[in-house]
Amino acid sequence: MLRTHTCGELNISHVGQNVILCGWVQKSRDLGGMTFVDVRDRYGLTQLVFNTDTDFGLRESARQLGREFVIKASGKVIERTSKNAKIPTGEIEIAVDNLEILNSSRIPPFLIEDETDGGEELRAKYRYLDLRRNPIRNNLVLRHRMAQEVRKYLDGLGFIEVETPVLIKSTPEGARDFVVPSRMNPGEFYALPQSPQTFKQLLMVSGFDRYFQIVKCFRDEDLRADRQPEFTQIDCEMAFITQEDILHIFEGMTRHLFKTVKDIHFGAFPRMQYADAMRIYGSDKPDIRFGMQFVELNDIVKGKGFGVFDNAELVVGINAKGCAEYTRKQLDELTEWLKRPQIGATGLVYCRYNSDSTLKSSVDKFYGEDELTNWAAAFNAEPGDLMLVLAGNADKVRKQLNELRLEMGNRLGLRKKDEFAPLWVLDFPLLEWDEETGRYHAMHHPFTSPKPEDIPMLDTAPGTVRANAYDLVINGTEIGGGSIRIHDRDLQALMFKHLGFSKEEAQKQFGFLMDAFEYGAPPHGGIAFGFDRLCSIFAGLDSIRDVMAFPKNNSGRDIMIDTPSTISADQMTELKIKTTV
Repeated sequence: MLRTHTCGELNISHVGQNVILCGWVQKSRDLGGMTFVDVRDRYGLTQLVFNTDTDFGLRESARQLGREFVIKASGKVIERTSKNAKIPTGEIEIAVDNLEILNSSRIPPFLIEDETDGGEELRAKYRYLDLRRNPIRNNLVLRHRMAQEVRKYLDGLGFIEVETPVLIKSTPEGARDFVVPSRMNPGEFYALPQSPQTFKQLLMVSGFDRYFQIVKCFRDEDLRADRQPEFTQIDCEMAFITQEDILHIFEGMTRHLFKTVKDIHFGAFPRMQYADAMRIYGSDKPDIRFGMQFVELNDIVKGKGFGVFDNAELVVGINAKGCAEYTRKQLDELTEWLKRPQIGATGLVYCRYNSDSTLKSSVDKFYGEDELTNWAAAFNAEPGDLMLVLAGNADKVRKQLNELRLEMGNRLGLRKKDEFAPLWVLDFPLLEWDEETGRYHAMHHPFTSPKPEDIPMLDTAPGTVRANAYDLVINGTEIGGGSIRIHDRDLQALMFKHLGFSKEEAQKQFGFLMDAFEYGAPPHGGIAFGFDRLCSIFAGLDSIRDVMAFPKNNSGRDIMIDTPSTISADQMTELKIKTTV
């Protein structure tokens, strides 16, 4: 090794020792008689000192060092006279007796410091430099530790890690596939897996009753803060189990991660039915760190001559505690925020419960003091509160109010990044209707088992059938989702029928799985955690990008290596792909 120690491990107990350090120059300070240089590696930072009185030539060499030069320095550990309690090595420094420049560096395009001057795009272009910064490096160290703890926990319960193929068959359900042309089979294509779903089910048929994999998955879909074209799942499957077994084991894994990584201890996670989550929060992934639950007002506001309410399918609102002092300007701004196309509300009705116990609303023309008192009672409001009400189509207005609730949670500081609120959401609908295609789609995937008691309704009322499905939500983000799977060929064929597959299409796409079910498929189920999302929650980040070493931007591009990019004409010809002008 070129070094005897890292830049983060030396302390007062090492005083008097001769050491060799290697790393990058963070910064240097020339103070006349002495020159100080901070050298950094991924373990920390140590101060080097060069003294004119001992070696003028050595000090002149130190003066030539620029930011991010790679150096090797040897010397004696001495106690610092001016200590730095902010870093672990702050009690010592190295009196350098030999300096070697291993490589020089151009001036970096942005400061390699915790608080950098580099914008997002610039840092993405030079991601290898951004990764030198402590916040990004610490995120990847956190990710590594979480992966190790996952493996430790699952290995302790008899799970084995099995790698599944990356080049698989394209399927029509779910998000768009990334496809890969086959050179040896012209005109035919592989797909990159959106999930190892069918393979892990085949492993259950094979007798590997406890499988997991920390696996790359790929989806060609529109991107946002918590989506990337390639992402990582903690993918798990078990045989001979019930839904309760899955919830118990993977709640245990999540508690294990919180305990070992963040020293946070949880009891049993709360559980909520999908139908209740949608009714109370307007979301299947509610953030339960704060209240502001929905209050339905149809019974007390209709029939008063206010057409917006009278003609609405649903009138529903939330109580923003302590917000009665919001000005008209603030309320108008909030109304415009709701009217944005991505939310689509047509307006906002509000009612202030003033500190003097009077009630003042934006619809006083239609509702008197007594009627507004009924509003306050329904909202369980107190003086100082602000009631915010939306009306319209039930499904749309619940989604709009969910966005408003989350926004008010942000504005009131109720969504703290260092607070965590896990929740199981259970019993999702098996199918959801798609107006565009005019047919039902699987809400999770086509292999999810319906509740046994709901199977007869597949033919009569498919939209009411519940799935044996469950999601783990933390702080309003879906962290994991899974289900008990279908393991019977006839039931799987019935499911494909209701999803609009002909027998021939089902056989072509999934015949291998249905055939496997005829060779003794056990009852089985599983779950997949979005590992990037889980890491970002633990790191207190809004985006998953900074827990990934080399993420893509919002357009799915890696601007560091400039991809996606064209390929040569020779490659196109070899793959039998024709270009169009």
